[in-house]
Amino acid sequence: MSLIRDQGIKKICLFGGTICPRSETLLAGSGSIFIMSKNITQLAAPVDVKDAFGRPLHDLRISVIDRCNYRCPYCMPAEIYGESYKFLSRKHWLTAGEIKRIASLFIQLGVAKVRITGGEPLLRKDIVEIVSSLSDLPGLDLALTSNGSLLASHAKDLKKAGLKRITISLDSLDESVFSEMSGRKGEVSRVLQGIEAAQSVGLTPIKINVVIQKGKNDHTVLDLIDQFRGSDTIVRFIEYMDVGTLNGWRLDEVVSSASLVEQISARWPLKPVEPNYLGEVANRYIFEDGKGEVGFISSVSEPFCGDCHRARISADGTIYTCLFAKDGISIREQLRAGASDSDLIGFLQGIWRNRKDRYSEQRRENNEIRKTENSRVEMYRMGG
Repeated sequence: MSLIRDQGIKKICLFGGTICPRSETLLAGSGSIFIMSKNITQLAAPVDVKDAFGRPLHDLRISVIDRCNYRCPYCMPAEIYGESYKFLSRKHWLTAGEIKRIASLFIQLGVAKVRITGGEPLLRKDIVEIVSSLSDLPGLDLALTSNGSLLASHAKDLKKAGLKRITISLDSLDESVFSEMSGRKGEVSRVLQGIEAAQSVGLTPIKINVVIQKGKNDHTVLDLIDQFRGSDTIVRFIEYMDVGTLNGWRLDEVVSSASLVEQISARWPLKPVEPNYLGEVANRYIFEDGKGEVGFISSVSEPFCGDCHRARISADGTIYTCLFAKDGISIREQLRAGASDSDLIGFLQGIWRNRKDRYSEQRRENNEIRKTENSRVEMYRMGG
């Protein structure tokens, strides 16, 4: 993608990163030129849009901050992201108004679900304002992912602002294990208080995301199940993934979902059930005794790229079309330069139409899982 400036008119060219010849023609299909000015728009908002593999756009993950109060080794290792690390300047963060506007544009392209992520989104002082502004958008399923450490004091206001559901990261109930996996920054008790607060105000059903690493927390799996089984809280186990390139990922630290299903079923028999919707990332199982369900997200052992319909936006307005992306495309400059909604819809449509990501499937070449060494964006920048 290239941005060409010509006499105050911005021309966005979408042909795999090459600069297109000047043209006043609107091209549809796999590549598009969108001529944008304050007075002229040449692209009507589409009803729906599909990528190069026919995948629609249904979900949007919006990271509102690139900072976190944890230093989980698999996401933001402390030896790299120490006190001297330079995160984004606040002036580069999208404002609440800009976030709402972007979300409204994505809705016109078919998005029905928006999830607020980080970093840790509750570190944004205007997080309630962000939630409130997004909740004004009609028909939107609005959720948020948090580490839960600040949730106890925010849950009531978030619910009042219009948040519908929340997902909380909790890798173990064991204090020493949890401390190690949060970079010695977190406390289990604070997360549990946050979960209790979310339940009390009706941010349910709550989902608990657990990243499992062999030799780190795999021995605490049954404790987590035991804690939440029989409630309306759903525990979801996530295979340790090679998101970014700085977490030292190794295949021998991955615990497959299949092995976890076997381990849990030996104590509490499980039965697989159909997904709630096409493209749901977690494989769902229910306890045969009727005491709830558990989920497994198997990006490494069972890639689900074929049904992926998620786009991601970083705190500075960079759009990513895959969790394992090498780079992204910024929308912030166009927003702040005065582009119209029609201009921006065309811009987003072109990005999605050119999408060819299927990283997790490519990771498994010749039926053997391998690690690719190419540079990838770190997860804390784009959200999970």
